[in-house]
Amino acid sequence: MLNSMKVGNFIMEKRKALGLIQQQLADQLNISFQAISKWENGITYPNIEILRDLAIVLGVSADEILAGSERDAEGLSYSKAGIDITYTDSMKKEMSKYLETNDKRVLNGLGPFASLYDIHFPEMKHPVLVLKSEEPGSKQKLAMEYGYTESICHDMIHHLVNDIAVMGAKPLAVLDTIVCGNAEKDTIKTLVKGISEACKENECALVGGETSIQPLVVEAGVYVLTSSIAGIVEKSNIIDGSAIEEGDSVLAIASNGLHTNGYSLVRLLMEKFPQIKLDKIDGLTFIEQIMKPHTPYYKSIKGLFGSGIIHGMAHITGGGIEGNLCRVIPDGFSARIDLSKVKVLNIFKYIRNSGNVSDEEMLRTFNCGVGFNVVVPQKDKAAVMKHIQHFHEPLLC
Repeated sequence: MLNSMKVGNFIMEKRKALGLIQQQLADQLNISFQAISKWENGITYPNIEILRDLAIVLGVSADEILAGSERDAEGLSYSKAGIDITYTDSMKKEMSKYLETNDKRVLNGLGPFASLYDIHFPEMKHPVLVLKSEEPGSKQKLAMEYGYTESICHDMIHHLVNDIAVMGAKPLAVLDTIVCGNAEKDTIKTLVKGISEACKENECALVGGETSIQPLVVEAGVYVLTSSIAGIVEKSNIIDGSAIEEGDSVLAIASNGLHTNGYSLVRLLMEKFPQIKLDKIDGLTFIEQIMKPHTPYYKSIKGLFGSGIIHGMAHITGGGIEGNLCRVIPDGFSARIDLSKVKVLNIFKYIRNSGNVSDEEMLRTFNCGVGFNVVVPQKDKAAVMKHIQHFHEPLLC
């Protein structure tokens, strides 16, 4: 149980040891000096939102403040290893509001050891789970460096959902993992908020996850994201390319830029020519162009699921059109792609020219303007294009 007088005396001792008056400490915490006075007189406690900042100013841990004493200098503690349990518990409270959902299938919230999700689907004769894990690659390093913390979460979830949508699956639930060297509450909150909102945009729920603080493994300020998804599809409606026939058409849906692939090459280009960061392409800086979040495609194609019209789909990621479309084309078939009909975005032309990158390398590394392929019978091509046009610009290949 907390001892308010012990806590107050501890704060006062540490403040005086630093040569601070109450007003100076209050100024550093951006609060009133009356709040400091109330703490030191045992009237109130520091609230959980200010506790971490107070601990940093006083040079102690939040646990030590609440205990009202400094741990034995010779003894080891989790706090001294870089992990403050009180602070991480406060972060969990912040996260909980982003896991709130109206999805009745989500049976519990943040707190239990694992997430419960009801997979009773009476409308399906043979439901099949579709599972996938994803991370946003080295784009996340640029995101943290240039302030695209929330945006990178949309990259990750859009990529994840696109990967299961190609099989005709409806996204259900997502689990995320955030690995970091030190947990900055505002950053963690922004990441969880971004992941949650991206899930809602794709009609699924963020049901839980893990924040792993590893100060002796990951550098302070570094965040590594990954996530996993579960989707559902009727077994008879699985789209895996096996229905593709001779004469089918390959439709291409436009991307909005690099999405989440090719960033190792881009970072190499930026290291070699740092001045390009502020160069303008189509009215946006190079950084703004390459940090556009990955385009989501689920909403534009879900209305075609179960119709039998779609024979195959491919999400165009690393490897380009050739490296991804081949994953769904049956043995004995090949696709003829007319690249003259593909609108290559100016950002790709800029990268090719700036880095003297060959066309072959560009096509192998980037999507070059095509984010998604849909294979349909010739007779259904016009109807599918009309459907997609409500959401994206379709390009016939």
